[in-house]
Amino acid sequence: MTRKPTQEPVSLLPELAQGKLLTVEEAAERLNTKVRFPRRLIAERRITFVHVGRNVRIPEAALEAFIAAGVVEPITIARKGQAA
Repeated sequence: MTRKPTQEPVSLLPELAQGKLLTVEEAAERLNTKVRFPRRLIAERRITFVHVGRNVRIPEAALEAFIAAGVVEPITIARKGQAA
């Protein structure tokens, strides 16, 4: 009995764990921080990470989501006599 291949492989990984995997050093460089900061994020479970054997990798999408979650929009104040 032969199996028919499915049309598309079903990914078992969550969306944030898909895509390019970054080393801790690469994540630190992208964040413009020292390596200690992404390691602390991993230890405190504040960012999604993947174990690849004994190694730890941070998915690029998870790093982008972490950065996006920290974005603070500026406050705009309408001056007197100006329409909002």
